[in-house]
Amino acid sequence: MPQSSVWRILPKRLGVKGYRLQLLQALNPQDHNLPFHFCVDFQQRLEEDGFAEKLAFSDEATFHACGKVNRHNVRIWGTENPHATMEHVRDSPKVNVFCAVSSCKVYGPFFFAETAVTGIKYLDMLQRWLMPQLQEDREYFIFQQDGAPPHFHFDVRVHLNANLAGR
Repeated sequence: MPQSSVWRILPKRLGVKGYRLQLLQALNPQDHNLPFHFCVDFQQRLEEDGFAEKLAFSDEATFHACGKVNRHNVRIWGTENPHATMEHVRDSPKVNVFCAVSSCKVYGPFFFAETAVTGIKYLDMLQRWLMPQLQEDREYFIFQQDGAPPHFHFDVRVHLNANLAGR
């Protein structure tokens, strides 16, 4: 029996619906209070004078010449399903762009010359481009980054721990 028939019959006859799996980290009993305590602590810090001005958030994005986007980050909203499609283009030229934002300044954009951002390339950008600017603008800052693999490269962590201890 074709898979398409199974997908059509299951909801109609058995009343079931297919759901996408969502991968999550396992929570331990002691983990349940951590988000609450973090929010309370962060709210108290935000009320301190100058705390928000110390924050610098960062992220990267990949822009494809063909217009390809990350389907996990895109939503098309409407009253009806637009049945939008996009042709997949393999090996489309692309550029990786980094940017950081503080309360008073936008740092970037920084364009990576390489098509793939590795931990070593990310560390090089931090050392030569971003950190000198942040240090010039502020004596003390808190640098925030997401969980992309280059951010957790061993050398990146060593550099950040050595230069931004406790932050």
